[in-house]
Amino acid sequence: MAGKLFIVGTPIGNLGDFSPRAVETLRAVDFIAAEDTRVTVKLLNHFEISTPMTSYHEHNLRERGEYIIERLISGENCALVTDAGMPAISDPGEDLVRLAHLHGIRVETVPGPTALATALALSGMNVGRFCFEGFLTTVKSNRVKRLDALKEEERTLVFYEAPHKLLNTLKDMQNYFGDREIALCKELTKLHESVMKTTLAKAIEYFEETPPKGEFVLIVSGAQKEEITFCLEEAVLRAKNLLKDGMPASMAAKTAAKETGIKKGDIYKALTKTAD
Repeated sequence: MAGKLFIVGTPIGNLGDFSPRAVETLRAVDFIAAEDTRVTVKLLNHFEISTPMTSYHEHNLRERGEYIIERLISGENCALVTDAGMPAISDPGEDLVRLAHLHGIRVETVPGPTALATALALSGMNVGRFCFEGFLTTVKSNRVKRLDALKEEERTLVFYEAPHKLLNTLKDMQNYFGDREIALCKELTKLHESVMKTTLAKAIEYFEETPPKGEFVLIVSGAQKEEITFCLEEAVLRAKNLLKDGMPASMAAKTAAKETGIKKGDIYKALTKTAD
């Protein structure tokens, strides 16, 4: 009988956020697949967990993924962890979870903190609907292509960013999004946690003077849909032009109403009154 793959969320900063169930799971499994064993060993030592580890990261995921799947098929249980937060979200663990499903291996989750949800809750922005983009590529041509594709997105946008790339990312965002509202959430749950709620232009100005430190989650407001308003006279003029093209009055009024948002009845009444 095949074993199980447990997706275990780890603290994004404060070790006190690690759940008792997560500790129990890491102790109970046969081995742990860790993004960076040097980081995970600190967590294991803190909670006195002695379960053996194997490394699993973006540079060895193809080879190591097959190795882990073989062990799971043989009946062993494995816990997948990342350096911080939930595995498989902006993380190479996504590939391992996909492989497990393909091989019919049962996958369970032990949820924990995520920078994504934490930053959204902390931002004070409109987050009822959002679009998670994670890390933008370091290749500039692909990065700006992605930002260009997102410039009309009306949902709030969420990005992860490293300090050494932050300023260039903010400048690229301003070039494609304009000067939008942004919340920069830094070092979440850690000693120097902070939230800067400002605009892209002011954020750029600030970080040009103050080099950024720490890992960031960027919450950027979505595109504002332009509302074009029409008055009755403009709607009637549109209907008149349609009449000149041979369209019946009722259809002209209906078409003008759809285009302008003015009630069809009001347009038709004004249109027929003018005709009389």
